[in-house]
Amino acid sequence: MGRRSILIATGWVATAAVATVIGLGAIRLVGESITGTPGGVRSEAEIERALAAPEPAPPSTNTAAPGSTTSAAPGPTSTVSVAPSASSGIRRGFATDGGTAVAECGAGGVRLVSWAPAQGYRVRDVDRGPDDDVEVTFQGASREYELKVRCIGSEPVAVADD
Repeated sequence: MGRRSILIATGWVATAAVATVIGLGAIRLVGESITGTPGGVRSEAEIERALAAPEPAPPSTNTAAPGSTTSAAPGPTSTVSVAPSASSGIRRGFATDGGTAVAECGAGGVRLVSWAPAQGYRVRDVDRGPDDDVEVTFQGASREYELKVRCIGSEPVAVADD
């Protein structure tokens, strides 16, 4: 192999190495939007600490125990959990075959805090409140579930549609 061939090969390898270093530097500079999860990847220990840390409980006069589980009236909806919220009412989760929703009672009435359709369903209509009653409708291919919630006392309760 001639001297010229060795110089060409060495130049090509050096150019490839410089291009690789520049590319890696550019990716590092642009950051997580290309290569990773926003906020970075967390270790198992960090996740365990975050899950173990108690959420600060706002001062409340509610008599319901946080995280207690109760049952609702018979029907397609059932109560999942009860917990005091920062807006002075009680927050309660409801589940149907079409999806789930969380509602809370406050000074302005009941309001939907969140809702999510089950797999194979979509949210067709939502009235989030605050109002005397709120509702969310989950539409599936062959069935529709409507969840209607009112405040009875200071607790959200699923009710039959009028």
